[in-house]
Amino acid sequence: MRKIWLALAMLALTVTCTGLMAAPAHAAAKVPTLQPNDRVLGKADAPVTIFEYFSLTCPHCAEFARVTLPKLKAQWIDTGKAKLVFRDYPLDRNALKAAMVTRCAPPDRYVAFVETLFAEQDKWGVLSDPAPALERIALLGGISKAEFDKCIDDKALSKRIVAEEYQAEKDYGIDSTPTFFINGTKVVGALPYADFDKVLEKASAAVKAAPAKQ
Repeated sequence: MRKIWLALAMLALTVTCTGLMAAPAHAAAKVPTLQPNDRVLGKADAPVTIFEYFSLTCPHCAEFARVTLPKLKAQWIDTGKAKLVFRDYPLDRNALKAAMVTRCAPPDRYVAFVETLFAEQDKWGVLSDPAPALERIALLGGISKAEFDKCIDDKALSKRIVAEEYQAEKDYGIDSTPTFFINGTKVVGALPYADFDKVLEKASAAVKAAPAKQ
């Protein structure tokens, strides 16, 4: 674990939490694909797929969850036009611990845990030891103390999240959060909903214009 934390510390020097000064959307050479353990919000057959790489201690990720996601959910996800795939990209130890808790939650409660952790980010995200605050949130969400203790000490889970993070950096060039991939188009930063919507409209139009598969 010491080597993992050393690597995380080095990574924290290069990755950031990105706000409105976002890079323009562009087609990426290599893009993520759905995996069996992904947590997905929306219908499986939605034509537009949004991958979000986020850190639970990133203020701009919390802003996206609070301001943009409700509009995105109402206009794109609930209508079946898009689905959102959550991908952890923890920027620090606290974010990693919080991500572990969400992974231990039942799949049908995952989104609620993420929303709660973002809403209470200022209560646990800056603590030197976030475990007591995370335990309180876990208990309120239906995770028992025994389940929480097992989860927070799960070295295999911790290593897996870190490995996925480094793979995302290597394969997709991610160096800040939030970073999105919308049907292969990379979007960096917590863009205002109007700008985010434009990328979604473009992706949706491309799907409609594509030849039907035989």
